[in-house]
Amino acid sequence: MMRTITATEAARGFSHLLDEVAAGERITVTRSGVPVATLGPPRRATLSDLVASLDELGPVPDFARGAEDGTPSVDMTPPDRWSDA
Repeated sequence: MMRTITATEAARGFSHLLDEVAAGERITVTRSGVPVATLGPPRRATLSDLVASLDELGPVPDFARGAEDGTPSVDMTPPDRWSDA
């Protein structure tokens, strides 16, 4: 069963609270009787977490395209600061 403490208790004994969490305990913190946080040891990232994060980034430019003939795949031309456009 997960232990529950008040926000005041958490604030007064934060260092001890962190020691308990580091030892593997999960603790729910409440404010006015309402749960506002759950503290626990960090979850280890998995390969599926990495894949999901990469999917969120969207498509990646194909930097290898044009490598054979020397044409850049990304336009690196600086903008013309003097044009009226």
